Amino acid sequence: MKRTSLFLFMVWESVALATPQAPFSKGMNLTGWFQKSNARQIHLYQYTPEDFRAIKAMGCDHIRLPMDLHHMAGPGPEFQLDTLFLALLDQVVDWAEAEGLFIILDNHTFDPAVDTKPDVEPILTACWRQMAQHFKNRSSLVLYEVLNEPHGISDGVWNAIQGRVIEAIRQEDPSHPIVVGPANWNSYANLSLMPAYSDTNLIYTFHFYDPMLFTHQGATWTSPGVQIAGVPFPYDALRMPPMPASFSGTWLESAYRNYSNEGTENYIRSKIDMAVQFMAGRKVPVWCGEFGVYNLYAQSEDRARWMRVVRTKFEEHGIPWTLWEYRGGFGIFEKGTSGNIETDVDTLVTNALGLTPPIQKEPVAEPDTVGIMLYDDFIGSGLLEESWTNNGVIDYYSTESPYRGTYCIRMTGHGQYGNLSFRFSRIRDFSLLVERGFLLDLWIRCDSPTTRLDIRFEDTKTEDPEDHP
Repeated sequence: MKRTSLFLFMVWESVALATPQAPFSKGMNLTGWFQKSNARQIHLYQYTPEDFRAIKAMGCDHIRLPMDLHHMAGPGPEFQLDTLFLALLDQVVDWAEAEGLFIILDNHTFDPAVDTKPDVEPILTACWRQMAQHFKNRSSLVLYEVLNEPHGISDGVWNAIQGRVIEAIRQEDPSHPIVVGPANWNSYANLSLMPAYSDTNLIYTFHFYDPMLFTHQGATWTSPGVQIAGVPFPYDALRMPPMPASFSGTWLESAYRNYSNEGTENYIRSKIDMAVQFMAGRKVPVWCGEFGVYNLYAQSEDRARWMRVVRTKFEEHGIPWTLWEYRGGFGIFEKGTSGNIETDVDTLVTNALGLTPPIQKEPVAEPDTVGIMLYDDFIGSGLLEESWTNNGVIDYYSTESPYRGTYCIRMTGHGQYGNLSFRFSRIRDFSLLVERGFLLDLWIRCDSPTTRLDIRFEDTKTEDPEDHP
């Protein structure tokens, strides 16, 4: 009897001391989708249910959805969220729930060139109060992330604001997990400066891009831009490119000169250990919401080596991760491709991440045999929107006298050369459709008799000088 009691006590103690874990493990950021200036610019089928199924089939169990949440709100003090935004977001949450994928609703209202100001609190609180009210009855697959990468604001001020936002969310929704993060760009180094919030249903996030000289080579959005190509990982003196003169006197000069120490597996593991120590000391779940390598100049083999080091270190310590990003310059697809899961995956990268995409096929541009819907209430799937408004406005969800359906596209205030433009995400062969007499068919209504319009259907891939446009 004594032995049994001792055994039960030891098991209870072990469980009690265990660090709580997030309910997910591997995932993808679906970028550029809800990162718009307003809800009427969102292209719902930029990603599709097929993408969600592909992500799950590879071995992922969640997605993170970056949203320019504050841009979806009206003026203060109410900061009323656009009902169109909520309707579109509901559709995305439906897709995630249908596949059993966790979905982190990430408030990504973020400009790297603009500091996070203390006066962000009113709109931050108002938006999250409404989001919590709207999603409180959704499944446990939904999570809220307060704000992506606050920066240029002190830890103390940010931590206090974040605490009050947590309280506002809990007044509406007591059950869904909330993701919180530190100041200084969600740095792992600032996790320890966060308070011990009293809410017990929080997940603490950090981002990881060290060393920046490698992961961001070619980036133009940093200050200054990381205009260097071919930086290897790990460090290899024989492969290192010369330091550009533009680095002199900037943080990049230091990054370049220290790369022999920082471009190593040991350096990376030591930095991630800061998050590991925070997780163990606080006994709270920790999650890396972003990590990755820009593919503009980094070699695939080097990207894969870096990702394997980072991913395996995370998994050693039970830290879930979300790659930045699924498609795009930091994504899993070959550079310059359309991101087709069956033909375009960079398998060096997915192998390094421990993911299992479909066995890749050679891409074949077979002729289209049926017509294509470019717009019918929503922009069609397989299209990329590339319009230039020239100070005008395009509303993809206008309800003003649509020819049919619920919505139409409305263009107002465009100057010369302003355009509504779409590009097919992959090469298409319309030769068979041409033989069958297919046409570009659309309806236009204009309230200005002097307006001049050009309608172009261009073949940007042909070498035939007579076939453009």
